[in-house]
Amino acid sequence: MIHRLRGDQPRLHLMLMLALTFSTGVVDAVGYLGLDRVFTGNMTGNVVILGMALTGADDLPIVGPVLALVGFVLGAIVAGRVLRRAPVGWTRRATWLLAVVAAIIVVSIIPVLVGGESPAEPFLFTVTSLLGAAMGMQAGVARHLGVADVTTVVVTSTLVGLAFESRLGKANGQKWLRRLSAIVLIAFGALVGAALLRLGLVWGIGLAALITVFVAVVGHVGAPRGAPTP
Repeated sequence: MIHRLRGDQPRLHLMLMLALTFSTGVVDAVGYLGLDRVFTGNMTGNVVILGMALTGADDLPIVGPVLALVGFVLGAIVAGRVLRRAPVGWTRRATWLLAVVAAIIVVSIIPVLVGGESPAEPFLFTVTSLLGAAMGMQAGVARHLGVADVTTVVVTSTLVGLAFESRLGKANGQKWLRRLSAIVLIAFGALVGAALLRLGLVWGIGLAALITVFVAVVGHVGAPRGAPTP
């Protein structure tokens, strides 16, 4: 099994990034429904919400989206610094970064537990900032691996590619399965996240942490042994 994983790195990376795409759907559902309409993975949504909120429309939140954006950018910067000199492909740095992502997600559970059934705003803002940073780091790792059409945090460009290169569009022979999978998985993740939210914020966040740990372990084990591992 391990030999098979190591022998097909592109396929392995695709499967792992699709797993993280599902995880993002879970986290964004938890964020939007449980953290006062804030996306912690999809920054396009936050920018739009923030723009509308600045007009006072529909009592939309301002602080939450700002914290998520700042956290996401900082997380992506950290990932960029760590992976700056790393070779293409899965390395120990990618493994450690995803381990840190999982740890941050787990830590974000603490304010929820401390805050009780209805956490006050400071607790929710802390969770938002932590999850935003974790998703930024995750997106950085995905960008470094360079799996086409699977960024793990957004599917707008993936949807455009799916339609533009379809038989009804440009029809130039696309990899439609990975694109469709990414779209379906982020939606299914949101469905699961919304369902778990009925049990509490902890459940969806915990599931996202477990998926991230799984991806980090499988990616590390599946990396070629003879490849550089800085």
